[in-house]
Amino acid sequence: MNISYNWLKRYIATDLPAEKIAEILTDIGLEVEGFEKIETVKGGLRGVVVGEVVTCADHPDSDHLHVTAVDVGAAEPLQIVCGAANCRAGLKVLCATVGAVLYPDGGDEEFKIKRSKIRGVESLGMLCAEDELGIGSSHDGIMELPADAPVGMEAREYLHVEDDYLIEIGLTPNRVDAASHIGVARDLAAYLKSRGENAEVKLPDVSAFAPDNHDLEVAVRVENPEAAPRYAGVTVTGCKIGPSPEWMQNCLRAAGINPKNNLVDITNFVLFELGQPLHAFDAAKIEGREVVVRTCAEGTPFVTLDGVERKLTDKDLMICSAERPMCIAGVFGGLDSGVSDTTTDVFIESAYFNPVWVRKTAKRFGLNTDSSFRFERGIDPNMQVYAAKRAALLMKELAGGTISSGITDIYPEPIGDFVFDISLARVNALIGKEIPETVVRTIIAALEVKILAEKDGVLTVAVPPYRVDVQREADLVEDILRIYGYNNVEIPTQVRSTLSYAPKPDRNRLMNLAADFLTANGFTEIMSNSLTKAAYYEGLTSCPAERCVRILNPLSADLNVMRQTLLFNMLEAVGLNANRRNGDLCLYEFGNCYFYDESKRTDENRLAAYSEEYRLAIAVTGVSTPQSWNAKPVKASFFTLRAVAEKLLRRFGIDIYALKAETLESDLFSEGLTLSLNGKQLLQIGSVAAAIRRRTDVKQDVYYLEMNFEALAKSTKKLKIAAGELSKFPEVRRDLALLVDKSVTFSSLRDAAFAAERKLLKSVSLFDVYEGDKLPEGKKSYALSFILEDKTRTLDERTIERVMANLTRQFEQKCGAQVRA
Repeated sequence: MNISYNWLKRYIATDLPAEKIAEILTDIGLEVEGFEKIETVKGGLRGVVVGEVVTCADHPDSDHLHVTAVDVGAAEPLQIVCGAANCRAGLKVLCATVGAVLYPDGGDEEFKIKRSKIRGVESLGMLCAEDELGIGSSHDGIMELPADAPVGMEAREYLHVEDDYLIEIGLTPNRVDAASHIGVARDLAAYLKSRGENAEVKLPDVSAFAPDNHDLEVAVRVENPEAAPRYAGVTVTGCKIGPSPEWMQNCLRAAGINPKNNLVDITNFVLFELGQPLHAFDAAKIEGREVVVRTCAEGTPFVTLDGVERKLTDKDLMICSAERPMCIAGVFGGLDSGVSDTTTDVFIESAYFNPVWVRKTAKRFGLNTDSSFRFERGIDPNMQVYAAKRAALLMKELAGGTISSGITDIYPEPIGDFVFDISLARVNALIGKEIPETVVRTIIAALEVKILAEKDGVLTVAVPPYRVDVQREADLVEDILRIYGYNNVEIPTQVRSTLSYAPKPDRNRLMNLAADFLTANGFTEIMSNSLTKAAYYEGLTSCPAERCVRILNPLSADLNVMRQTLLFNMLEAVGLNANRRNGDLCLYEFGNCYFYDESKRTDENRLAAYSEEYRLAIAVTGVSTPQSWNAKPVKASFFTLRAVAEKLLRRFGIDIYALKAETLESDLFSEGLTLSLNGKQLLQIGSVAAAIRRRTDVKQDVYYLEMNFEALAKSTKKLKIAAGELSKFPEVRRDLALLVDKSVTFSSLRDAAFAAERKLLKSVSLFDVYEGDKLPEGKKSYALSFILEDKTRTLDERTIERVMANLTRQFEQKCGAQVRA
């Protein structure tokens, strides 16, 4: 929202500089995101004054130049050489003195006035034409001023050239009341009043409004009062289309609106002045002289102002004539009903539309206008008649129109103030500071909130309906605090808090544990949108499209379903980085996935069909170990990611050897595994299928893991951390090379080893696997390492040999293994 400093001062009398007002607005919650000085005339005409040509003689060395003496109010007249044909004695002119900087034609190229000699005659300034000053386009001669122009007056003062300041406010969605200059003036006045200053918001006077005749009465019928609680209108005839005055054009430009013509500019001016959207219909195009506010039949075609034909639904409120729709209420005008160059008679619409209806229609058609922005958030329901009068009077003044009807105002159920109780003690408790009661009452009054009753420190208040964001005690306390000033609430020296007991397992703590672990190991966290495109799930069996939770009113086709997996978000991040030559990635993300199962839906519980699951996704791609002086680069692989997964599970205290690994059958992966614990699947891990990568235009291999974080958290519920004393006696390592069938897994060998020796065997690890033509068909070689330890004594060789012999027998008997020499 752009606020013009000069425009703002029309409604509140203050001598505060623009910089100070910007500071105040930020302090009271209207954060200023931009501040810019605007010059009506570039350069501000500094150094240009009103002068009078005292004498004018021909130049001795030219047939068209003149040597003049110009009185500029100084001790002596200035000698200036001028070539204008209309230069003559007694003429009042605008004179640029030495040092003045001009911007001819309003361009960016500056022209500085210097002391100079023109054909041997000294010249101490320049007599200026309109285009040379940048205030017009005429170059017929020097600009002639009236005879009563005061000599020596600065040109900026004489021409009423004022610099302006553009204050850009970042409006939060709840503060639509500040989406106008009057709204901002109200907030500024509340701040000044709370500081004891006399600051009143002065609305433009519309007391002169009265119908000049009743030549153009337009009937209004509201068929849907729910969607249009209030509808007002008035007609103005005999308007002459033309440019709006310079002051109005300057105001609109400051607000970011390009002036069009006087009628359209007036509706835009009132919008940014009062926050009330208006629409001007060409009265000649209102068939039957009747305006009907209603919905249309499903599929009715309607061409909007941008020339696009749209199909209406029966939930779109329309402004219609007796025969056809003319405008999408509160959103966008129609192509054939608005003001054109031939318009002379207009019907001014000033309405309050239901915010929900407007928002849904605007989203449905993908339209976002200044009007819909305000209607969607809730405008002042008491401003419609005033705004209609204001616009009608401006059209009468600036377009020569005649007010040809009274105000039609259909308002069957007036919207009242928001009435609720507020405790003075509660105000201090929520703010965290003891604010004097007199200050609180002053601020409440400054906010135009009425106190209806009070008892035992509890006030019954009535908040005006234009403050749609203040409907309960906490809202008003927030308003009191922002006017009082956040900076005036000191930081306490002590913090009072209540002990909280986290559930076990504490998911947030586990999340932080996992995030710290992954970040410490070189991974980067990403956060993506839960909304994604349905096209990703078309043709999939593991994440079928029919299980997608669909959005009824999507923002776009790319955000029309809730995600079933974090994979596509991860691939989008990989693709985005890889396309920018950053293809070596280690990423992770936490997030919910959402599912719909029609079979679970019942008449008693329709929400039973919906479910969600919290997950952790991890991906590696590109080079996992970069090249250095003593190492070659190592590409990421499935085992790179599996190592990370096992370390993470160990970090949670899970015995990775208790996990059951099974081959993963999924069209998301070209190959992969599932890891389960106690019959509950924990994660899926594998290489992303090429067909899936192509959906996000990712060309390089991606290794991906998706973990059911809720299941992981539950699996840690019974885990306990036990501390033990370190053994005083050394460990012993022995290795075995075993020839086994290809079907034999390391986990089966490990289980056999611990079944044979539980007391002294501390750990078993696999450090080499070999398959080749030197081995028998269907065989492979495992090299295992065994760590033995006795916590009561040092192991002797006889005990070690006995244990290893026992292990060898166990491998031969249970796994069909042969010890290789």
